[in-house]
Amino acid sequence: MCNRIRSTHLLFIILIISWSFAFSAASQEEQKAKEQVTKLVFGLYQSDKASVMHSKFNPLITYLSGDISKVIAGKVEVSLKIYRSYQQANDALVKGEVDFVRFGPASYVIAKNKAPKIQLLAMEEKKGKTRFNGLIVVNKNSPFNTLSDLSGKSFAFGNETSTIGRYLAQSELLRVGINAKKLSNYAFLGRHDKVFKAVALGDFQAGSLKESTFNKMNKTQELKVLHRFDNVTKPWVARAGLASDLKVALSNALISITDKALLKQFKVSRFVKTSDAEYQYVRKAMKISQQF
Repeated sequence: MCNRIRSTHLLFIILIISWSFAFSAASQEEQKAKEQVTKLVFGLYQSDKASVMHSKFNPLITYLSGDISKVIAGKVEVSLKIYRSYQQANDALVKGEVDFVRFGPASYVIAKNKAPKIQLLAMEEKKGKTRFNGLIVVNKNSPFNTLSDLSGKSFAFGNETSTIGRYLAQSELLRVGINAKKLSNYAFLGRHDKVFKAVALGDFQAGSLKESTFNKMNKTQELKVLHRFDNVTKPWVARAGLASDLKVALSNALISITDKALLKQFKVSRFVKTSDAEYQYVRKAMKISQQF
């Protein structure tokens, strides 16, 4: 009888020790998960001074880091990496050197062609819409009234990979039969503000730029709008292979932003769900522009 009691007592002690070890191991794993840091790199191409861009995007980075950390085990740290050109930023996404980016529609289409498995996170909405205007502008004193009037004239484009500054503008010119040979001269000036100045100074007779730049710079009515065309708002894109839980968390974090001050930094009213089909309009225009 005594031996049975001793055996039962010994077994009970062994079970307690086993449970203690198991609980300790689980606690250690839980602690490790809490201490784990997941680092995400947010990529941008430079559209302003680096100091201005950091000031603009740092509040968003802080928000995303905190919001994603609520649903992902451990701590999430988002950092910003700025590239000097569209091409460098595009290559970085394609190669997986950054985890997510904010791109123009054309840059997204180019990247998607190179890396089909990149993933859309969300798209921007402006004043309740996911479309906005690109413009073709001329000097206010010019005699031009239609796109056809630009045949034989000079034209200023923006960046060579710009959605409005190149692809959509060229597509619109081609619709009225104007290609490169039917312009007296054309050049890519890199930025929308440079296009505005070039047309205002008379260096070029017409140019393409986004409406927000036109409204900001045309205070003295130097230029007039010759033609308007649609563009799709910017997509936010994740690299191919980004873990599904991180992709979902990033997407949800963007779509859930309601802070008006934060949204105002990007001149958007909110972020919404999107799909590749939203950018088919731009994809078609880019294909047409190949004939330019």
